[in-house]
Amino acid sequence: MTIRWKPVVTGVVLAGLVGGVGYAVQQKLAPPAAKQSTGAGGPPPGPPGAPPGGPGGGRNSVVAVQAGTVAREDVPIWFDGIGTVQAFNTVTVRARVDGELQRVSLQEGQLVKTGDLLATIDSRPLQAQLAQAEAKKAQDEAQLANARRDLERNMNLKEFASRQTVDTQRALVAQYEAQIRADEAAIEAVRVQLNYTTITAPISGRIGLRNVDQGNVVRASDQSGIATITQIQPIAVIFTLPEKQLQAVLAAQAQGPVTVEAQDREGRRVLDTGKLSVVDNLIDTGTGTIRLKAEIPNDPQKLWPGQFVNVRLLSAVRRGATTVPATVVQRGPQGTYAYVIKDDLTVEQRPIKVARQEETKAIIDEGLTPGERVVVDGQYRLQPGSKIRIVEPIASAAPVGAAPATPAPESAPAGKTQDPAAREERRRERQQQRENNGAPPAPGNAPGPAAPREGRQPS
Repeated sequence: MTIRWKPVVTGVVLAGLVGGVGYAVQQKLAPPAAKQSTGAGGPPPGPPGAPPGGPGGGRNSVVAVQAGTVAREDVPIWFDGIGTVQAFNTVTVRARVDGELQRVSLQEGQLVKTGDLLATIDSRPLQAQLAQAEAKKAQDEAQLANARRDLERNMNLKEFASRQTVDTQRALVAQYEAQIRADEAAIEAVRVQLNYTTITAPISGRIGLRNVDQGNVVRASDQSGIATITQIQPIAVIFTLPEKQLQAVLAAQAQGPVTVEAQDREGRRVLDTGKLSVVDNLIDTGTGTIRLKAEIPNDPQKLWPGQFVNVRLLSAVRRGATTVPATVVQRGPQGTYAYVIKDDLTVEQRPIKVARQEETKAIIDEGLTPGERVVVDGQYRLQPGSKIRIVEPIASAAPVGAAPATPAPESAPAGKTQDPAAREERRRERQQQRENNGAPPAPGNAPGPAAPREGRQPS
């Protein structure tokens, strides 16, 4: 049988061409991490600066972190609560006599002082009553004078005047004397009522909205009143704290005046500072809180009755406390710990005891010594014994027109500056970590499928 070689050779050549084109396309579309893995014959390397074999890595890799120093300082201990501003005193100005409101001197929103004239009521009816009372007193005084003269004549008659006549005349004199004292009291009562026709401010404060206009008839029985005066300098703040903080508050109050700050609703700005004045005598069993009252000077007037504020009470000042930035404190299955930087630029995972932690600062009771260096940022890539490189935090964008930052010279101490190359390296680390975790590439990077995950990143 004769074999035809020409078709066979042609098929082999075509198959080789197709295979070569397919291999070239595959290499073109493969991500860079896969190419490196294929060329090296081993697992894909981790991001620059991360331990080899994945994001977790080993102890011989260098990790870029930010560092801080354990400090010793006096730290104020604040208790935070939510409060409501209330007027220190509130008075409703009412008429105490009936009559026509002839004049209204007050103006809405006006600041008044004690004794300032507010309004005037028609006083003519009371003046007429006063005149009647004074006339009645004059009449009784004349009768008293006549009775005293009759008594004197009877006394001069001696044995010619009967004893009964003398006693009757003495009783009449006493009766007129009592009547005059009653007339004097009636006159004083009318004068008091007459004084009520002039309405003055009982306290210093700010007048609210007026309820009655000039020309209306007001009565002492009216409940709405003419206006309301609220004392806002000083002003009061009523707030609550958990009952577990009560003993600390009482201890601070026993030492002297307790400082209280009133802040805006965002807690970013202090509106005014005053002193704690009253601790309520009863704990609310429903909420487990205790009510407190603070007196605030409110000068200038930044606080207003009915306003909600954040309140901070200074319970104590801890002298010589060991402090670190709040981000230093890490939490794990065994409790809180921190990464301490050794002299050879390796880290030690050390358990610590946190006394109090706020938004930016933490007080440490045990585990750290003032002067030690600790890791502030970058702990998620660390393990005990990891080697580190200290970098400075990336500064925020400079304002328009500001001079660009000058890179540190090469002679600067190692690990204390961050040049453009270091920033580029950290950017590539973050990008490579996103690719290893299956996240899409950041804008500006070459497109392509993400490299397979090598395992969960250690905490």
